[in-house]
Amino acid sequence: MRLVILGGPGSGKGTQLQRLSKALNLPGISVGEILREAIAKNNFLGVKAKSYVESGELVPDEMMIQLIRLRLLQDDTRKGWLLEGYPRTPFQVEELEFLLEDFKQDLYGAIYLKLDEAIEIERSLSRGRPDDTPAIVQRRIQGFTERTTPILEYYARRGKLIVINAEKAQATVEAEILRKLKS
Repeated sequence: MRLVILGGPGSGKGTQLQRLSKALNLPGISVGEILREAIAKNNFLGVKAKSYVESGELVPDEMMIQLIRLRLLQDDTRKGWLLEGYPRTPFQVEELEFLLEDFKQDLYGAIYLKLDEAIEIERSLSRGRPDDTPAIVQRRIQGFTERTTPILEYYARRGKLIVINAEKAQATVEAEILRKLKS
C-alpha cells in the first residue's frame, strides 16, 4: 500500500505518519524530517534547503523530486510506504505519478487531514520549533491553501482522496483513517 498524507501546518501529519506506519507495518517517510536532519548535518541537501525551510518557503521542486526518487528506491519501500510532506505542488503530484509509473507502482490513496485554520495556527505555534514563528506559520498556511486545492481536486477526481477530520484526538483520527482504508 502506498499512501500520501496531506494536511496543513499542525494537522497532525507527522503524528499520523508514525501511528499509521506502525499499524500498517510500512515505512513512514517524513520529508520535513529528512530536510531538518540534512540541515542539522549541514550536508549538501541541508545547505541548499536551509534558507527555504527557515523562511517558511517550499524547497524547489527539482530538489524535492530527486530527494523522493532516492528515498523511494531504498529497499524498505518495496512493499509500500507512507509519505508525508510530498507532494506539495501540482507539479510534484505529476512528478510522483511519473515516478510511480517508472517503478510500475500505483498510489493507493491520499489522506487529507482537514483542520480549521485557527487550530492549525494554535497547534503550529505550540510545537516550539525555531521555524514556527507566527509570520512563518501564517505564510505556510496561506501557501498550503493555495497549492493544495488543486492537489485535493486531482486526487478526488481519481477516487483516491480520503478526507479525515483532524480536530479529533490522535487515536480517533488514526482509527478513522484505518476504517476508511479498509472500506
